[in-house]
Amino acid sequence: MPPFNLHNDLLQRFLRYVQVDTTANPQAFEKPSSSGQWELLKLLEAELRQLGCFEVELLSTGYLLAYKKGKVSQHPPLALLAHVDTSPDAPGAGVKPLVHVDYHGQVIQLKDGLVIDPSDDDYLASCLGDTIITSDGNTLLGADDKAGVAILMGYANLLAHNPETPHPDLEFVFTTDEEIGRGVENFPFDKVRARRGLTVDGGKRGELEDECYNAWAVDVECVGKSHHPGTARGKLVNAAAMAAHLVSMLPRSESPEATDGRYGCLWCNNLNATIEKAELTIYVRDFVEEQCERRIDLVRQAAKVVELAFPGGKVTVKERRQYRNMKPFFDQDPEFINRLVRAMEEVGVRPLRQAIRGGTDGARLSEQGLLCPNLFAGGANFHSRLEWVPLKAMEDAVRVLERLGSLCVL
Repeated sequence: MPPFNLHNDLLQRFLRYVQVDTTANPQAFEKPSSSGQWELLKLLEAELRQLGCFEVELLSTGYLLAYKKGKVSQHPPLALLAHVDTSPDAPGAGVKPLVHVDYHGQVIQLKDGLVIDPSDDDYLASCLGDTIITSDGNTLLGADDKAGVAILMGYANLLAHNPETPHPDLEFVFTTDEEIGRGVENFPFDKVRARRGLTVDGGKRGELEDECYNAWAVDVECVGKSHHPGTARGKLVNAAAMAAHLVSMLPRSESPEATDGRYGCLWCNNLNATIEKAELTIYVRDFVEEQCERRIDLVRQAAKVVELAFPGGKVTVKERRQYRNMKPFFDQDPEFINRLVRAMEEVGVRPLRQAIRGGTDGARLSEQGLLCPNLFAGGANFHSRLEWVPLKAMEDAVRVLERLGSLCVL
C-alpha cells in the first residue's frame, strides 16, 4: 500500500466527487431522485471495497453502508454520516473545480464577473496560505456535502493505512436526497446499530451544531368559484387572489430575509394557483416551540380574514411537523457532546457551538434515537455559484474524527 498523505488524498477525492452531477430532483418520486447519486454511491462503494477493511453494503433504498470493527467490541458503535446529493438551487452539472494553491488574500475571480472577496468574508480572510477550492462560476461547487463525503472517505483511508488507530465499531452511512428533505426517509435502523453519531455536513472550520429549528409546514388550500369574467360580478371568487391576499398578511418583519440569530421566521415556500383552487405551503421555524404555535395560529387567523374578504370562498389550513429542535435530546446525554468538544480542542480546532437556522438529517435521527450533532465540513456560500472550501478545514475534520474515535474507546 503506498504511503498515505491526507492532504493529497482529500484533494483528489474531493475533485473527483464534485464532478459527478448529483443534483437532487424535488419532482422525482424515486429515491435517489437522480441517476448521478447512484453513480457516486457506486463509486464510493468500489473505493471502500478496495480499502479491504470494511464490510460494504449498497441498499436499493439509496443508502451506502460501510462497517469497520473496533479492536474492543464492548464500546458502543459510532455512526458517521454524509449526503451525496447537491442542491437544485444552482446548476450542478458540469462542475469544473478550480484549485487556488497558497491563497494569499486576493479577490477570487470567477466567470461572468462573479467574485469571492475576502473583504466581505472574514472566514476566507482567515485562510491565508491554504488551498482554496471553488467552481469556475458556472455551477455550484458541491462542497455541501461532498466535502463531508471526502472527509469520511479520507478517514476511512487513514484507518486502512493505520490499522492500529483506536476506534469503536464504526458505521459509515452515505445518504441521498438530503437537500430535498428526504435524506433519512426509510433510514435502515435495522442495519445501523449506533445510537450516537455525527452528520459531517456543517459549514466553516470549527462549527459544531447541536441545536436547530423546530420546523412546521402549514398547507393551505383556497377554494374559489369560476365564472366568465364578463359576467363575473357577485359570482366569481378568485382563489389565486385569495392566496395572494393571505400571503400578503404574513408579517414581513418575521420573514427569513428580515431575521437572524435566534429569532424565528415564516414564509410562503410554494404556491400553485388557478381561479378555482390555490394551494400553498407556509414554512414556520423557531427554536422555541411556543413561537411556532403562535405563528401557526397567525396563519389560521389570516385564513379567517381571507374568507371574510372573499364571500363564497373557502380556506382550509392543516399543519404538519417536519422536524424538532435536536438540543433537548442532546441535553439528556451530554457526555457525547463533551467528548466531541474535547476531540476538537485536542487537535487544535476551536469549537464554535451554534444553533442552525434550519435543520439537518441529524435532527430527524436524534428524534428517532440516533443522536447526531452536525460537524463542520469546512465549506461556505452553500447552494450558490460562490461556494468554496479550504482544504485545511477538511483535513482538520478528519483529525477530529480520528481523535473522537480514540476518545470513544477510553
